[in-house]
Amino acid sequence: CESLPAEKIINLFHCLNELNDGSLVEEIQQSLRSGRLSRDKLSPAQWSALVFILLSSEKDLDVFDLKKYSASEEALLRLLPVVKASNKALLTHCNLSERVYKALSSVLGSQCSSMIELDLSYNSLENSELEFLSSGLKNPQCKLNTLRLSQCNLSVKSFEALSSVLCSSRLRELDLSCNNIWDSEVKLLSSGLESPQCTLNMLRLSHCNLSERSCEALSSALSSQSSSLKELDLNNNSLQDSGVKCLSVSLQSPHCTLETLRLSGCFLSERSCEDLSSVLSSQSSSLRELDLSNNDLKDSGVKLLSTALQSPHWKLNTLSLSGCLITEEGCTSLASALSSNPSHLRELDLSYNHPGASGMKLLSAQLKDPCWRLDTLRYGENVG
Repeated sequence: CESLPAEKIINLFHCLNELNDGSLVEEIQQSLRSGRLSRDKLSPAQWSALVFILLSSEKDLDVFDLKKYSASEEALLRLLPVVKASNKALLTHCNLSERVYKALSSVLGSQCSSMIELDLSYNSLENSELEFLSSGLKNPQCKLNTLRLSQCNLSVKSFEALSSVLCSSRLRELDLSCNNIWDSEVKLLSSGLESPQCTLNMLRLSHCNLSERSCEALSSALSSQSSSLKELDLNNNSLQDSGVKCLSVSLQSPHCTLETLRLSGCFLSERSCEDLSSVLSSQSSSLRELDLSNNDLKDSGVKLLSTALQSPHWKLNTLSLSGCLITEEGCTSLASALSSNPSHLRELDLSYNHPGASGMKLLSAQLKDPCWRLDTLRYGENVG
């Protein structure tokens, strides 16, 4: 049994199962139940028994998490038939080599693959490894729509490959958070986003060391006639007011389809609120959710946003202003704006501010007004 190929051993297990002889399968099942499997050294036959068990269980084919079995290359290569049959594959913190990415490329390009989500976060990807991965992603048979590459030490060449992927794949969601991404990399990425073939809806670039200059390339992509982006996460980057000013121009473009923009911790001041107020008052804006948390907007910034809130073109459903140094004065402006125009706002986050008892009382009282659409108001953990 030890010298037979894995596929033949799996077929043998099917035969043994029909003959009610499943001793090896039962042994592996006991290891699974006890949690010992990630520590056990399995023989080829035992690996095949595990593959047989997992392929026989629909529950195990929803999410494949390598660490459940053993975060090693041998485990992944042995379990490739399970990876191919699974909807989601979690391969984080696994220190994978080039031969694994070559195998993954083959899985992604297989007509039989069911994989729609792949998480490779916290692996250091070399250029050659990402090229293998890109080859599989660009295969017309590839069904993957979500790729997570958070903290993968990506290089400029990596972004050349990713830009090419965006032009010729089915990707809908790409997570590149926690990578050192500079202006040149953003330009490469944006050129892929501007491709008429790009189908990406969600892009995550939080904690990426982006600067205000990066916003120029992103702005060009957002206002492109072929743009399909619905959600953009730029949290915790040093974009500053000039970066938001650049983005605001594209957000008012009739071609921009962005509905969710996250700008938490981007070193913004009340000056950004002036540009964003213009966006939120614009008839052509598609924004439905805006996160401005952890920026020094202060009451003066909130007053500018409140002015936009009174516009008949306001479409925003969710506004996050947590930790923005807002006091009772800012809360009063918001309450007044909401009273004069209930608008579309459904969720407002004012946690970690200084609203004072009267400020929160004023806003809370308005929740009882049947004309208001606001149904969620957060103000817990207030400071001051």
